[in-house]
Amino acid sequence: MISKQTIDKIFSTIRVEEIIGEYVQLKRAGSNFKGLSPFHDEKSPSFVVSPSKQIWKDFSSGKGGTAISFLMEIESFTYPEALRHAAKKYGIEIEESIQEQTEEQKAAQTERDLLYKIHEVANTFFQEQLYDTEEGRNVGLAYFRERELKDSIVRKFQLGYSPEQKDAFTEYALEKGYSKEILLSSGLSIFPDNTPGGIDRFRERVIFPIQSFSGRVLGFGARLLRNNVKTAKYLNSPETEIYHKSAVLYGLNHSKQAISKNNLCLLVEGYMDVIAMHQAGIENVVSSSGTALTTAQIKLIKRLTENVTILFDGDAAGIKASFRSIDLLLAEGMNIRVLLFPDGDDPDSFARKHPQQYVEQFIRNEAKDFIAFKSEILLKDAGNDTIKKAEAIRDIVKSVSFVTNALKQEVYLKEISGKFRLSEQSLFNELGLQKQVSQPQFKSEPAKPAAKMELVPEQAANVNPLLILEEKLVELMLKYGDQVLQRTTESGENYEITVIEEVMDHLSEDGYEIQSEINRKIVQEIAEGISQNELRSGKFFFGLMDEELTGHVADALFEQYENSDWSKHNIYFSQEEEVVPKLLKDVLIRHKREFVVHLIREIKDSLADGGDHTEDYIKIVKLNELRKEMDIELYRIL
Repeated sequence: MISKQTIDKIFSTIRVEEIIGEYVQLKRAGSNFKGLSPFHDEKSPSFVVSPSKQIWKDFSSGKGGTAISFLMEIESFTYPEALRHAAKKYGIEIEESIQEQTEEQKAAQTERDLLYKIHEVANTFFQEQLYDTEEGRNVGLAYFRERELKDSIVRKFQLGYSPEQKDAFTEYALEKGYSKEILLSSGLSIFPDNTPGGIDRFRERVIFPIQSFSGRVLGFGARLLRNNVKTAKYLNSPETEIYHKSAVLYGLNHSKQAISKNNLCLLVEGYMDVIAMHQAGIENVVSSSGTALTTAQIKLIKRLTENVTILFDGDAAGIKASFRSIDLLLAEGMNIRVLLFPDGDDPDSFARKHPQQYVEQFIRNEAKDFIAFKSEILLKDAGNDTIKKAEAIRDIVKSVSFVTNALKQEVYLKEISGKFRLSEQSLFNELGLQKQVSQPQFKSEPAKPAAKMELVPEQAANVNPLLILEEKLVELMLKYGDQVLQRTTESGENYEITVIEEVMDHLSEDGYEIQSEINRKIVQEIAEGISQNELRSGKFFFGLMDEELTGHVADALFEQYENSDWSKHNIYFSQEEEVVPKLLKDVLIRHKREFVVHLIREIKDSLADGGDHTEDYIKIVKLNELRKEMDIELYRIL
């Protein structure tokens, strides 16, 4: 287990804006950063990161917390995995505590954990085979060198080799204690019926690890080097609990920072295209690994940039396939350009032929807007055939129908109008038809039925003022818990008390029961802290890794909106932190008043059963007197 000292060092060293910035394109907004939510589809950014408080809040999904909780959420890390990932990023050495895992902890190891581990074991095995065996050097490494890859780039992408022996990895993994079941579910081994032992799926192939956003190995791509074998040249891992090919982009873990920095993603077809571009010094590039581009993959890119340039060779089939990719990208609000390399070249060969500056300039100068690209391809095919030309124009307008911004649509249609000397009105009419016919097939979710008007139950519409004030008291403890207040007793004696102590004393009076379950958890933790002479305010709760609790605390600590600088207009007003003593006193009185009203209501409800209720009436009178005293203190007009 990771020691407490190491955990404290990790939390004090990591920067939430740096970690989240690898997943979300963040832009400065006052003292905070904002970006599009990685957890929820949205057009206006509502994901906010606070460097000063070292927390984040996603107002579209309600999630929030620290950098560690973000890693847990986005990568499905366990708490220790998120800590180790952050420690590795910041060069923090992990110190293990002497406490051993219990049998229960070992038994709780899930198949998902084992899948990650077996893929790491396989990744190490394939790299060792490439460098440390004669077969690996003569076959695998020789192939990579033939493709002009430097050793540094081979190691960067953790390329490997699976030997000719049919069960080399399977036997290796079994000897290490991994079960046949986990090898089978990972797809790394195949166990045919009526055949003794297992077979390596990727035997006699060079290996390309497929990694997550954070660099965890999820699966593998493999290329067969022999041409005289009747089997697929390229082979990918099958779908598993951790690997879904439609939701992964090859090279993204190496390219994410460059994509964000350049505000541009270059999209290519194959593994070698990505690797060759990196070797050429161009790192803002990813691949869909030879599969059709999906909405899930586009959303990964959109976290970092809305600008995509698709790089293709001159292959006709590839060009036609790109049309669907363009429409998908447009439907997600992306800005698209397309580049065709000269005949005989692809991103791999072109990057090897030319220096970095030439390649970058070529992409920048030769990439065409998708309208120009699609027009050139389709009209070339149509020739002088009027019917084919009309169909080509319809196809171009179909792509425009996927553009989500109305202003952009109008600009594109004006461009088409000028290019083909057509009336704008006819193009707008065609656009309307295309929207009706084409767009639904690209929706990521089924169309929802039209909303119906429904009566809201009366109890659902009611607001519980007692709960609202309770929430405010908990929020004040989380935000300002250790702040010391100067108070005076009724007899005129001065004393000091912290915000936490004053609120907890108040909540313990008169048998008050916490209204909300989540507040009950927080109050219990704070009470336990007091018993140990510890004031547990906001940041303490992020270490508990309770998702619901973390989000609730982030809500309390986060200010979604910031005040403008009114001082330049000679207008000044107090910030909340400057008036905590008065604010807290006011909320305490209001909360007590609402509790008194609640008690009166409870007693009145009990009067319906008949009998002698003299004592109850006396209680109601006394409670009403107390309520009036508080009304006077709150300056209410009676």
